Amino acid sequence: MPEDDAPTDHVPVAELGRRARAASIVLRTATTIQKDDALNSAAELMAQRSDELLEANAQDVEAAIGAGASATALDRLALTERKVGQMADGLRKVAGLADPVGEVVDGWTRPNGLRIRRVRVPLGVVAIIYENRPNVTSDAAGLCLKSGNAAFLRGSSSALRSNVVVTAVLRDAVVKHGLPADAVQLVTDTRHEAAVEFMRLRESIDCLIPRGGPSLIRSILDHATVPYVIDGDGNCHVYVDESADLDMALEIVRNAKVQRPGVCNAAESLVVHRAVAAELLPALAEAIEGVELLGDEATRVLVPRAGVADDDAYAQEFLDLRLSVRVVDSLDDAIDHVNRFGSGHSEAIVTSSLESARRFTTEVDAAAVLVNASTRFVDGEEFGFGAEIGISTQKLHARGPMGLRELTTYKYVVWGDGQIRG
Repeated sequence: MPEDDAPTDHVPVAELGRRARAASIVLRTATTIQKDDALNSAAELMAQRSDELLEANAQDVEAAIGAGASATALDRLALTERKVGQMADGLRKVAGLADPVGEVVDGWTRPNGLRIRRVRVPLGVVAIIYENRPNVTSDAAGLCLKSGNAAFLRGSSSALRSNVVVTAVLRDAVVKHGLPADAVQLVTDTRHEAAVEFMRLRESIDCLIPRGGPSLIRSILDHATVPYVIDGDGNCHVYVDESADLDMALEIVRNAKVQRPGVCNAAESLVVHRAVAAELLPALAEAIEGVELLGDEATRVLVPRAGVADDDAYAQEFLDLRLSVRVVDSLDDAIDHVNRFGSGHSEAIVTSSLESARRFTTEVDAAAVLVNASTRFVDGEEFGFGAEIGISTQKLHARGPMGLRELTTYKYVVWGDGQIRG
């Protein structure tokens, strides 16, 4: 929804934050049964109100087309009956997962008899700021609810109508099971100033998770004063080693690049050992004919249709049918290239050498490193986490796909029988 067309009767961001904080106090003691029943009810309501949601989404899509949105943005924004069904299924899957709250991480007894336990507890208020995707509203709120957190959501103006309906469904469901409606809060003020205020609500927000492109991440880095976890760029690589099964390599590269190019775990760069480049690259260029290739001199000799790749191209997350290619002389060169240009998201090697695989997985610095598998598998659901709230490319406090456990922290619970310190 363009900002000029957005509703003007917004609840102030600070007030929404206060409501979310109050709800979080109730949620941290909610039972697993309450949370699971609320999630299952939300799934049922999502299905029952799918027509309402699809109508709202159609209006969002129409407005986005009129505003000149890209094909990638429209793909992320648009909902179908199948996608709404997947949103409902996602809520049911989260309901079926083990509740992390109250889990004893570890424990020990001191020589003085003190019994110390480290126990998982909710973070409190988890804020998510994101672009386009209405399914994030459902996924994020579901994960927050199951992990005992209040979900404080700020979507983009382009998906506002859709997000309003999804949020209403979730709020109606939690109330049915004795939980506060404010367990799910949506900021409807989509002005930049409101986003900056959202990022600075230290009195309300315990953790902020941004899900979006470089401009959103830059805004977080420039303005946020609350703790945050960066769900960053996915400049993901596939390296084809000299010992690789080339049929396997071709299928992995094709899947990683083409299966869904507009997502963060799609491959953006291909690195090929010189020993196999002459056989692999022409066959690959034919297999992914619709993909624009940008390569170094060695690549362009083998694939004449390839354009020139410079450092900017190697560093870019295309989110499109484009792929940068480099031919290297050794595994060392491949690792250097990946560590120089990668964004710390997901990197893959295709190899038959155990030693090459071990070196690549040890020396490449990324949240996920894969051997003989597509980067597209780096996803919370594929990892068995249920829906994910994002994929962290930083190292504190979470890294990689963030599921329920990543939405908890811990407290130390210490039991004694009268000990005092001398």
